[in-house]
Amino acid sequence: MSLRIILRILGMLLMMFSLTMVPPILISLLFGDAQWDAFAIAIIITAATGLVMYLPNRLARKELRTRDGFLIAALFWSVLGLFGSLPLMLTGDAALSPTDAVFESFSGLTTTGATVITGIDFLPESILYYRQQLQWLGGMGIVVLAVAILPTLGVGGMALYRTEIPGPLKDSKLTPRITETAKALWYIYAALTITCFLAYLAAGMNWFDALGHSFSTVAIGGFSTYDASIGHFDSATIELICMFFLIISAMSFSLHFLAWRGRRIRHYFQDPEARFLLMFLAFLSVITVISLWLTGTYDTERGLRHGLFQVVSIATTAGFGVADFAAWPGALPFLLFMAAFVGGCSGSTGGGMKVIRIILILKQGMREVMRLIHPNAVIAVKIGKVSVPDGIAQAVWGFFSVYVMLFFLMLVGVMATGVDQVTAWSTVASALNNLGPALGEASANYGEMPMLAKWILVVAMLLGRLEIFTVLVLFTPAFWRR
Repeated sequence: MSLRIILRILGMLLMMFSLTMVPPILISLLFGDAQWDAFAIAIIITAATGLVMYLPNRLARKELRTRDGFLIAALFWSVLGLFGSLPLMLTGDAALSPTDAVFESFSGLTTTGATVITGIDFLPESILYYRQQLQWLGGMGIVVLAVAILPTLGVGGMALYRTEIPGPLKDSKLTPRITETAKALWYIYAALTITCFLAYLAAGMNWFDALGHSFSTVAIGGFSTYDASIGHFDSATIELICMFFLIISAMSFSLHFLAWRGRRIRHYFQDPEARFLLMFLAFLSVITVISLWLTGTYDTERGLRHGLFQVVSIATTAGFGVADFAAWPGALPFLLFMAAFVGGCSGSTGGGMKVIRIILILKQGMREVMRLIHPNAVIAVKIGKVSVPDGIAQAVWGFFSVYVMLFFLMLVGVMATGVDQVTAWSTVASALNNLGPALGEASANYGEMPMLAKWILVVAMLLGRLEIFTVLVLFTPAFWRR
């Protein structure tokens, strides 16, 4: 492991990230919100820091190993979240405190969608745009974007790519060369974003809202340009468009790649993970809508619209809202939160534990039941027609165990700051699953949470985004041994 190579790469990535603050400057000048100077200062600080890291180490050359990839991915997301908070701290009357700015920045980049801001409707347009852009960049991952560029600078990308793409089966590549894989992912991501933007425009959004919401929809982020989120528009058409693109984005991007290359959609229905996601959403929707009807919470039309939308939004870990689901009767709020633990498919922009892991856990559970009946039987765990190696099955259980332990540790930590149990449970679950909305005192926003609780939740967002082990491996002595 070479510190010089890591500093060189971080420097290049920071300089590239500084360029993403140029569009908010253009938005500020276009709308005349007088906030362009905050982004200009942030660009100077970010680019200068990157340059200081890069210049002394610009001649360092070495192929990255997997271990280096873990460190760079964790460091870069941490550094990126910190530097991404600069504009939010420099925007005059709308400026946030350092803790709140870092929370908002990490929430955007990890596509969590939790916010500490009240009065979103009255924020300067450049800040509104910047929040949405953060989610879009974080959706597929800036590291994957960088992988398409870094090889030309003498840095191999596979080690980075493997630590960035979510899911347990992430060693496979869509194309033989990693650069082509990264480019293919971004072409698909950009195409989905443009299509979503045009659909929102056709449904009645103005170009600014359509652009911002297409960013956060395809990224499964949940940030909105209004306090009322998607509910601000009160449009069934917009809600249907949002649900469609959330479901598409919650599916593996490898399926989209195959659909684009093969010009057919049959494999969507043949893929076990995609089928499970669709059946799970359908089952949860039926329970939710019927419960809303039986309890008289809404009339028939509103019950169907709000029930379907909130199920898709929460279960895919987007967190958009058209209604205050935290006030729904009975176990519905808890049920929706539990659905967020499932999350999106492996290789999607969704959060949660990922559908493939849930399928493997269920299948392993059924295998143990069958072993009780047939002790001597050799029963393979299969995904579709493919047998899953025991090593992957064990890794899934390891991930699940660590996931649960970290959840309870952070739950106790947040409660120790004085937060009540319902608020603490829901905020930790929301942050770890990159969901956004919460229950209790944080149902409106996270602004009143204690400062220490916010920092714990920032760590939870990062762990959820990098799927825990990428971060935890850095704290093992074996990682640092030669």
